[in-house]
Amino acid sequence: MLEFLRLFYKLILSSRYKVIIKGEDVLLTDSPKLVLPNHVSHVDPQIISIYLYEYTDFVPVVAEGFFKIPVIKYFLRKLDAVKVTKSKRDVDLLNRINTQIIDAIKKGKSALIFPAGQLSFDGIERIKNKQGAFSIANQLPESTRIVGVRISGLYGSMWSTAWNGKRPEFFSTYLLGIVYFFANLIVFCPRRTITLEFVDITKEAKEKVRTGRQAFNDYLEVFFNLNGPEKAVFIRHLFYFPKIKNKVVKR
Repeated sequence: MLEFLRLFYKLILSSRYKVIIKGEDVLLTDSPKLVLPNHVSHVDPQIISIYLYEYTDFVPVVAEGFFKIPVIKYFLRKLDAVKVTKSKRDVDLLNRINTQIIDAIKKGKSALIFPAGQLSFDGIERIKNKQGAFSIANQLPESTRIVGVRISGLYGSMWSTAWNGKRPEFFSTYLLGIVYFFANLIVFCPRRTITLEFVDITKEAKEKVRTGRQAFNDYLEVFFNLNGPEKAVFIRHLFYFPKIKNKVVKR
C-alpha cells in the first residue's frame, strides 16, 4: 500500500517538477546514511523523501505541523518519522530525537534531517548555531555514511520565501497546489526543473564533528552554498497565464 501511494504521489509531483538526480551511486551502498539537505522550500521534504525511498529505508525528522496533513501524515507514520515540536531549546526533546535516530541507524535504516531547520530567506543556506544535525552526527556508528544533498531549482516556487519574503503557510499552500493541479487539467502543469545532488561527505564531515559544532555547521554552510546564492526562478502556475515577472523581496 505504501509503495503504491508513493508511486502515485510521485506521479502527481512529476506533473509539476522535472527532477534530475546527481550522485545516484552514493545512495547505492548498503551502509546506513545520515542524509543532510539544504532547505529552500516547504516542498523539499516531500520531493526528496519520494525519491530517497527508492534507494534506502529511512526515518525522517519532521516538524509536527506536517503530521496534521492527512495524506502526508499516513506516509510519516509508515516511515516512523520523528516528530519535532516547537520546543526548540528543550534538552529532553533533543535527546529523544537523537535516541530515535541513532536507534534507527543501528537497525540499518538511514535518517533524513534538514540541518538549518528553517527555510532559506535569500537563497543562501545558514546553519548558524543549530545543534540537531551535529548532535546526531556526533553519535553515529562507525559504518554510517554522511550524505550531503544540494537541492536547487525550488527557490522562487510558491513554497519558498522568494515571493514576499515570508515563510508560506504550509496547509493553505498545499491546498492551492491541489487547485492548480486540476486547473491545469492535470497534464498541462507548467513544470519546474529541480536538481537533487547527493554527495558523500563522510570523511570531511566526521573530521569537523571532532573539531566541534561550529566547525561542523560552517562546513555544511560552505557545502550547501558552493555554487553561490541560488537565483529565484519564477514559473507561472497556470499554463494559460503569461510568464511571471517578479522580484525577490529581501527580508
